[in-house]
Amino acid sequence: MTESAVLPATRRAWPRAAWLITAAGWGANQFSPLLGAYRREMGLSAATVTGLFAIYVVGLVPGLLMGGPGADRYGRRPVVIGAVVLSVLATGALLLGEVGTVWLGVGRFASGFAMGAVLAAGSAWVKELSHPPHDDAVEGTGARRASLFLSGGFGIGGLVAALIAQWAPLDLAYLPHLVLSVVAVVAALRVPETAPSVVAGKRETGIRDPRFRRMVVPVAPWVFAAPATGFAILPSVVESRLGDAETVFAGVAIAVVLGFGLLVQPVGRQLAARSILLPALAGLAATGTGMLIGVAAAVTEQPVLALVADAALGCGYGLCVTFGLTEIARIAPPGGLARLASVFWALTYIGFCAPYIFALLTQVTTPPVILGCAAALAFLTGAGVALRHRSATTERTNRG
Repeated sequence: MTESAVLPATRRAWPRAAWLITAAGWGANQFSPLLGAYRREMGLSAATVTGLFAIYVVGLVPGLLMGGPGADRYGRRPVVIGAVVLSVLATGALLLGEVGTVWLGVGRFASGFAMGAVLAAGSAWVKELSHPPHDDAVEGTGARRASLFLSGGFGIGGLVAALIAQWAPLDLAYLPHLVLSVVAVVAALRVPETAPSVVAGKRETGIRDPRFRRMVVPVAPWVFAAPATGFAILPSVVESRLGDAETVFAGVAIAVVLGFGLLVQPVGRQLAARSILLPALAGLAATGTGMLIGVAAAVTEQPVLALVADAALGCGYGLCVTFGLTEIARIAPPGGLARLASVFWALTYIGFCAPYIFALLTQVTTPPVILGCAAALAFLTGAGVALRHRSATTERTNRG
């Protein structure tokens, strides 16, 4: 069969791969808004609830470390599809949570592992499917597509789970993820493999590239520090005004953060056309602004202000994640994209430590002070990245 006959069948295959990222993101974040419901219905202690949140990150790290190299060695498709199947099993474990808390721990660990593998391999797969011969998209489109479908899974999954749990039995909150995952896996079975063949031996990842160290590494932790603040910290500083709507508000907060993360991406594309660094600088500025609005929300305990802060934090998330994925796609050598993606995503999840750092610092100071310091740190990070980029540009110019 000629190449011209094969290409129409494989073009536009990227949405079927991207839906797997959405399914994994849905499964990863559907549990977050249900923490309050579990605390009430099962009498879980605050320490247990915090531990269940942390187990997800414990599972995510090995998922990233194994998923990236595995996708480069064995292919994107088997790793991503296998990870989504594991995500389904993780949801099955969560459904057994009312039988014993240990099942919640098993489900959270497995969902973290699955998400780690999908983040590393799935973003590389969608990026490669978004370029010839599979698609005619311009450079950077693959990164934005992966970010969009990931954000959609995170945001919609959390909101749907919260709405169901507010007015229906808790177990029903997990059913949409099961349906979505099965449909996504079936649809992706015939999506072509894209992993390039690499000669055995030492595999470069691009991690030593100066652009990765100077620009991507400082920005990466803010990718998830922004949404973690928006849907794990800000609801807690206004909870006295929420009454029985705590679960719904948590779901709405997730939807606002990640919804604005989706809406801002066309702006990120326009900024990137002017300068590769502008999306990162705008993202850090939006994150700092969201933290400052969060200060006002904490002082006044106004839920509306918290949601405004969530919108700004969502913009920060969307711009920073798009910048990071676009840059690693430029930096990674052939056959090393999934590995570099795994390093990038591991750095981003440092930001998920924000709720734990916040909880520790509240023992010595107040939420407004903590959020104000976080805002200052976001602005300083942007200034530092800009200065390092300018210095590197000047150095290259002088050498030329």
